[in-house]
Amino acid sequence: MRKAAVAGAAAGATLLGAAVIYYLQEKATPGPSYRVLTSDGELEVRLYGGMIVAETIVAGPRKDALNQGFHRLADYIFAKSREGEKLPMTAPVLQDSGNPLATDPPLFDDMVEGQWRVRFVMPEGRSVDDLPEPPAEIELVELGERRVGAVKFSGVADDDRLVAHEDKLRGWLSRQGERAAADPEYAFYNSPMIPPPLRRNEVLIPLG
Repeated sequence: MRKAAVAGAAAGATLLGAAVIYYLQEKATPGPSYRVLTSDGELEVRLYGGMIVAETIVAGPRKDALNQGFHRLADYIFAKSREGEKLPMTAPVLQDSGNPLATDPPLFDDMVEGQWRVRFVMPEGRSVDDLPEPPAEIELVELGERRVGAVKFSGVADDDRLVAHEDKLRGWLSRQGERAAADPEYAFYNSPMIPPPLRRNEVLIPLG
């Protein structure tokens, strides 16, 4: 009995150590650079420089579309769906409805079918011309400098929490005199292997 307990503890410690290493590796994954213009705890207004993204459109419920879009884009950067060089992984994975701002914002719900845009940020220093040619379902898009409202939170990014943090961000931005210029974009920094308390999620709202 004692040996089994010791073995179980050792296995648990090994798994914990592996999880910590994996988390640190993900935390070191490069992402787009930005400057914080205004902040209040987890709420920020950021200025992003220009960047290139690889994006794909997927139909279906949000979580399914995110998963399908992630694998499609991962196959592109890791040269599984094309010939040529592999590209490094970046963070975060971005998802939005791909719609311009509407009078009545769309309902973001896992059970609602719709069109979802999933994006990977391309490595800094690359251009559209020197990046590998993507397959037909992926497009390389150059984004200009933009101001974005952001709210950070940890844990599982389910629909209820995304909506709650979006509402919190919109209220704060309104009090700052800021105006939304597009529907929200969701940013996911970690894989499902990372324990929820260590995950970093964000709701981003482009500003006018």
